[in-house]
Amino acid sequence: MTRQPPFLSDEERRSRLARRHLLAPAHRAATVEQVAEAMVGLHATDPATVYLSAGARLARPAAAEVERALYEDVSLVKLLSMRRTIFAVTEEFAPYVSSSTARAIAVKERATLVKHLREGAEGWDEPRLAATEQAVLAALAARGEATTTELSAAVPALRETILMAPGKPYEARQSVGSRLLRLLASDGHVRRCRPRGSWVSSSYPWALVPQWPDLPVREAKAEVVRRWLAAFGPATVEDVKWWTGWTLGDTRKALADVGAVEVGLSNGPGLVLPGDERPGGEQAVGEQAIGSQADGDQADEQRADEPWAALLPGLDPTVLGWRGRDWYLDPAQVPALFDRAGNPGPTVWWRGRVVGGWAQRADGELVWRLLTDLGTEAEPAGRAIAAEAERLAGWLGQVRVTPRFRTPLERELTS
Repeated sequence: MTRQPPFLSDEERRSRLARRHLLAPAHRAATVEQVAEAMVGLHATDPATVYLSAGARLARPAAAEVERALYEDVSLVKLLSMRRTIFAVTEEFAPYVSSSTARAIAVKERATLVKHLREGAEGWDEPRLAATEQAVLAALAARGEATTTELSAAVPALRETILMAPGKPYEARQSVGSRLLRLLASDGHVRRCRPRGSWVSSSYPWALVPQWPDLPVREAKAEVVRRWLAAFGPATVEDVKWWTGWTLGDTRKALADVGAVEVGLSNGPGLVLPGDERPGGEQAVGEQAIGSQADGDQADEQRADEPWAALLPGLDPTVLGWRGRDWYLDPAQVPALFDRAGNPGPTVWWRGRVVGGWAQRADGELVWRLLTDLGTEAEPAGRAIAAEAERLAGWLGQVRVTPRFRTPLERELTS
């Protein structure tokens, strides 16, 4: 008789979110590095997402804590990596992300830029591109840090433009500088420094970074999958493939390398790390104690299963953790909470499910709307959501946050 794999219910998966994604108050973290470790990486395409995602998971949220990690200790670094998305990952994990994903993306970015230069700019070829790159790196070595505009004074070639999509209704010109600095960042040569202005600003200087060691690609991919399954498992093969952006062959090879074990899910076969098959299992990365409210002591299961609410920002890693989302997101809510490109806006969570969305108005007021009928839980959920809104408003202070990718509900709430 064939032995059936263990079954992990949707309720179990939602319970794991409370603990592993540091969303239940008993499991919040002390440092932003702990948050990044727990989540594998924080989405960083929108500068505000790193701060808001970290703040939702920190026992004592503060923008200064994120700035310390990003710009003072540089213990958190941003890489163009999984799905060609910018992720903020710990410095220790960065070499694995670079070798498994980022460097392959950089090769494609370079080929794309060379193609655009040949088609949409005059006098550019690969040797000139390489010479311009070296000039930029030399200028940064001399200055320490500089914006793209400041670098253009030292390297005038950066001011030239590329005609993108020539002949199309949406043709436009982009500066060589903006594309070249993006390429150098994806190649691991430069990093973004503290932005000019507030932490929600997209105007930032660049600085050189030490080169990470080359790791064997297969080993690096296995480590990425191991950490991801520890944080997001159980998951389907399609979830892993989608999140990493790898081919199906590379995805299956990495899953085999970590010895992924099959479990049953409500939407079909799933996978977990060895030893993580049972409900309530804790197979976290190294299983470090992250909860900051009792140093070194894990919260007991009763505290972990207490009802909890969360206000997560647009592009939050929990919202974007899986391709199959029905177990935590009602498909009927997608048109209100996602833009047309599939980017999620700010979401309201209750006990492991998305139940609505939130926004910040121009006067700083945080407002939200429930899209789910919570029945008898409506009153306690409302109190918990209000408490989270007050907590978020308390550390935001005078800062105003507008998501880079605006969604129908977020626009409606701020109108």
